Amino acid sequence: MGELSKLPNLGPVVESQLNQVGITTYEQLKEVGSKQAWLKIKAIDSSACIHRLLAIEGAIQGIKKTQLPEEKKEELRGFYRAAKK
Repeated sequence: MGELSKLPNLGPVVESQLNQVGITTYEQLKEVGSKQAWLKIKAIDSSACIHRLLAIEGAIQGIKKTQLPEEKKEELRGFYRAAKK
């Protein structure tokens, strides 16, 4: 396990996917942001779901995805719906 799987919500599978798309540190993840990181993962894994997007955002903020503010969850849900089209 590397640095990313020590963050909330991120396990070895998501960490591996982030590594595959060139994100290996928290600083890189924060700089790229949850939306772009998720899009990069979606490009290599079509099963990337809303839960993965929320998990990445939670990891960036240092909290469990369930603790994300409702406004942020709604913003990400809208982004997810738009990205699926």
